[in-house]
Amino acid sequence: MVNPGKSRTPTCSRTARTSAATAFRRLRPEDDLAGEVAVITGASRGLGLLLAAELARRGCRLVLCARDIAELNHAATRLRKAGADVTTVACDVTREESAGQLIDAAREHYGRLDILINNAGIIRVGPVQSTSPADYEAALAAMAVAPVRLTLAALPVMQAQGHGRIVTITSIGGKLGVPHLLPYSTAKFAAVGFSEGLRAELGRGPVTVTTVVPGLMRTGSHVQAEFAGRRDQEFT
Repeated sequence: MVNPGKSRTPTCSRTARTSAATAFRRLRPEDDLAGEVAVITGASRGLGLLLAAELARRGCRLVLCARDIAELNHAATRLRKAGADVTTVACDVTREESAGQLIDAAREHYGRLDILINNAGIIRVGPVQSTSPADYEAALAAMAVAPVRLTLAALPVMQAQGHGRIVTITSIGGKLGVPHLLPYSTAKFAAVGFSEGLRAELGRGPVTVTTVVPGLMRTGSHVQAEFAGRRDQEFT
């Protein structure tokens, strides 16, 4: 899709456009994100909202995704007051059609897509006896399958541009199995495997892949988590 604000040169081939994009990037520092378009899932609160604020501070235009429309609008208003250029898409990333919705929103509003941050997630805390197959399926759908769908939808767009960054927020729970967080850890292990495998396959670019493996963070995840078994003890 062509940015409506720019003219299109019919004789300009895809190879020429890619070469021009490569030459332009060589003139920019790698950490210069001004003007880039970022899609962020799970962006209405917590780490997703913090990432959105930081990207906006560095000049990115934002496409925010979350399930709760009210929370999403509140986050967008907060960011716009700080000067951010924001559009929102209320959707559930576990639904198959959401990947296309987000990629289309970025291209329709801004004409391109430069950064994808897979951040949406769910946490269910409890002993293994309290879990069911449905808990694992839900965790995998949100934190493993959804990032795969979004990445596969974004990758050809970024490759055609000759530039892109794919970031997946995983967890230390995706490197070390965590007791009482088995559905979460199962999904995060899968997310780490996909992201690290993709990075190895794509190499140094032009589309780069980053796997983020944070430890405990004070972003409010424990407040949003679901608890099973002895709930008070699990929360503690």
